[in-house]
This record gives sequence, C-alpha cells and structure tokens, in this order.
Amino acid sequence: MSMEAQLEELLQFLHDRNPQARQVALANLVGYTPKESPYRSLFVPRSAGGLLPNKGSKQAAVIRDLKLLCQDQPATAHDAFRALVNISDNAMVLNHLIDVQFLTFLVSYILNPTAVLADLASMLLSNITVNPTACSTLVTMKIPVVPLPKETLPFYPTASRSATSSAPPTYRYTEESHIAALPLLVDAFIDGARVQVEGHSSEKRKGELHFLSSVFANISAIPAGRTLFLTPVAPDPVIYGEGEAEYMVAKLLAFTEHKDLIRRGGVLSTIKNCAFYAPAHRALLSPETAKVKCPPSEIAAPGINILPFLLLPLAGPEEFDLDDQELLHPTLQFLPPTKSRETDPVLRLTIVETLLLLCTTYWGREELRRNGTYQIIRMMHETEEDDNVIEHIDRLVNLLKRDETEDTKRDDEMVASELAEEGLMPEDEDTIMEV
Repeated sequence: MSMEAQLEELLQFLHDRNPQARQVALANLVGYTPKESPYRSLFVPRSAGGLLPNKGSKQAAVIRDLKLLCQDQPATAHDAFRALVNISDNAMVLNHLIDVQFLTFLVSYILNPTAVLADLASMLLSNITVNPTACSTLVTMKIPVVPLPKETLPFYPTASRSATSSAPPTYRYTEESHIAALPLLVDAFIDGARVQVEGHSSEKRKGELHFLSSVFANISAIPAGRTLFLTPVAPDPVIYGEGEAEYMVAKLLAFTEHKDLIRRGGVLSTIKNCAFYAPAHRALLSPETAKVKCPPSEIAAPGINILPFLLLPLAGPEEFDLDDQELLHPTLQFLPPTKSRETDPVLRLTIVETLLLLCTTYWGREELRRNGTYQIIRMMHETEEDDNVIEHIDRLVNLLKRDETEDTKRDDEMVASELAEEGLMPEDEDTIMEV
C-alpha cells in the first residue's frame, strides 16, 4: 500500500467515536499540513477547481473534522488548531472556515481566559481575516455571553465550551446576551499583555494573544472595520456597567513600543489604516482633554492623542536644545541614553507613512509642526540606513517645512492624491503563519 493510501486511511479516524483513535490519527497527519509538505493535497486541493465547488470532497470533509476537533481533548485540539493554521493559506480552505458558527466558537474561545490554546486560535483568526469577507463578518458579529458580575471576567462566552476551556465555577445557565465581538477582542488583547508581566495563575488569562493585533490590522483595512475603530464605544451596561465612550483605536496605543514584534507591528498597521480616513484626523491628533466627534458618528469622546505614540518609537537618546525640547510631548522629553529607535525597518516605514497620511490636511500638518514632529524626524534621518524609509522621510520633511499659502491650505485633495500615487494604501497583515 502506498504512503498516500495509508494516510488516506487515517482520515476516517478523525471522526471516530474513540477519542484515542482521533488523537493518534491526527498526530500522524498534522505533519503533512505545512506548505511544502508531501501529501498536503489530503487537506488542500491540488487545483483551483477542487474544494470550493465540491462540498462533498475529501478535503472538505477533513476540514469539517478539523473544525470539530478544535473542541476535543487537549492534544487533539492542539493538533487540529495547528493543522488549520497551516492550511489556511489556501483561499478555498478559507471559504470553509468563514462560517458564522465556527467563527463564533473561535472568537468566544479566544475571549475565554481559561482557553489554553488561545494563542493558536488567535493565529488562526489572523490567517482567516486576510479574507475581507471574514473581516466583514467580524465587524457585525455578536457573541453570546452570560453576565457574571462577581467573576474576574464579568461574562462567560458560552460558545467557547470545549475540553481546553472551562466554564467559571459559579456559572449556571441563564439568559444569554449578545455582545459585539470586536470591542471584546480588543479588551482581551489588552488583558493578554498582562500575562507575561503578572505571571500565570488560576485567575489569569492563559494566552498572550499577540496575534489579535494582526486581526485588528486586517479588519481596519476594510472601510467598515476602520469606521468601527474610529467610532466611540461605550462600555456595555450588561457586562461592564456605566462608563464614558472611548475610541477603540485609543486602547491600542500603549503597544506601539511593546517588546513583541507581532503585537506592536499589528497595532501600528491598525493605526496607519485609521489614518487613511481624513475626517478622523482631528480625533486622532487631539489631546485626551478635548472631546471630539469623528464623522459620521455624533458621539463626542476624548481625543486619541496619537502623535506621542508614533514619535516615541522613532526617538533616540539624542538631546535637544531648549526651544526644540519645549515643542515635544512630555513623554518625548529628556529620554534616557539607553533609548533606542524601533529596530524593524518595516515598522519604522509604517510610522513615517502614518505621519505622511496625517499631513493630508493643513490642520494635521500644523499639529505635527506644533508638536515637534520635524525635530524627531530630523534626528532619526541622521541614523537611518534604509533607503525606502529615507525616501519617505524626505517626503514628510518637504510637507512639514514648506511655506503654506492660501492655496496649500486648501490643498488637502492634492496631497492625498500625491500620497495615493506613492502607493500608500490600507494594509492588512498578509503574512500567513505556519506552525
């Protein structure tokens, strides 16, 4: 019997009633899911015509089994998530993963702080949201939850139930509420950053959820997702109680200098995507002390104050003279001699491109000038070695240092057109992960 025939024989055990049989079968199959692996056609169609039209194909059945196995026992669920992460680089496989029931489970599982495989689930969601249809689904998705006001996490996402995530001990089924998914994912992402700092315990989240930043970048690359990040969201009274409305993108700013490259890269891409929406520039650049509306929303919320969080990664240990120092935000003044700039040239470019986008309005250019942007960029230029970054710095300096006339004060459309010609477009995290 050929090797392929032996492996095909294992496929039938993925839905065997015996949990040990499922585990052994998947453990022997998962190694063939990475891109360059032999016999990958067991999971992914050989040609573009195979999987999507034929819902009864062998590959479609395997994907259906893998989705169910994500809720199985720990070892089996781990391999199921891993297999789906590896084959989700295929567009036709994605079409089988973008169904509301599975996405509801996936999001709910990530939200559950006891989910031991939440990081793998986040990686899978990152790969899935490369598809705009998945992003549109998440923008409008609501997750069934049961409020638990006395628990550390004040709600339980009921669709997360699986062998690798547990219900709170006080949980008793009561009437579910349906809560918007994206604000909950943002809060979980923030909570995940505390895992490494505070350590693991029975009350702490099991996953760091860095890959959710790529999910946010993908979602903000579509207009509806961008609008959601730029619409003030009030805490849901069923879960959080009363509170002031806040722009969702404002919650992400603290991670522009996070030590994890994936986390800070996805956040910077999300910010850049939000900067494409020129009517949001006043909200993005205004201080927290000002209440600002971002059309089309009529809700006023504290300004996002984005500029210090963009400039800090570009700042080095250099000292400024007193006049320049006074222009800078307090967080940028008197930086220690150990301060280093963002090490990744792609992320430095992302930040400079974001600053360029904020220059598409005269008001935005004036805010950048008043807050020391040129001073930080001038110092950065002296040490920059990447030609592409240098080219964009030169473009930014030209906009900041030029004389403004009555014509240039009305040239918003012209500047936007020039930037579009340079290829500044909303970006998603198009890197597909494998494990």
